[in-house]
Amino acid sequence: MNVVIRATGLADWRALKTTRLAALLDAPTAFGASHASAAAFTDEDWQERAVSTAQRTFVLAYAGGQPIGIAAHVVDGQGECSLQAMWLKREYRGRDIAARLVDAVKQCTVAGGYRRLVLDVSPDNARAAAFYRKQGFVFLPQWQPLDSHPHIRVQTMAWLAA
Repeated sequence: MNVVIRATGLADWRALKTTRLAALLDAPTAFGASHASAAAFTDEDWQERAVSTAQRTFVLAYAGGQPIGIAAHVVDGQGECSLQAMWLKREYRGRDIAARLVDAVKQCTVAGGYRRLVLDVSPDNARAAAFYRKQGFVFLPQWQPLDSHPHIRVQTMAWLAA
């Protein structure tokens, strides 16, 4: 199976919208955003999001020309880089596709001159936590409530560029 991983551009806005909304429906407690908030975005909002900037790059995985996965590289106002929106359709999990999405975000981090990439994950999500450990992330002693579900506490993990 030929899987293409690439940053989105304006032409990808519909694929970005479809994939992000599918992710939020599939795993609502894994993300800081809710399906309702993302579904309220206008087409113009999605078009803007699809265009990569120094602060945000969405990466999509395509199989057979159809989007099957997503990840985002986001830089906050303090210059902290984070891996967000990580998701892959169920039937494509357990292959190297998720690792390739993470690698694409790591490349954005390094290309932007940053040395650290962080993410938040619930340690109760053992499969995700184990996957991130395999990708070189380590848990930090930092906890916070998940924005979309404040009763869920997530822990920060970090990856350091060589």
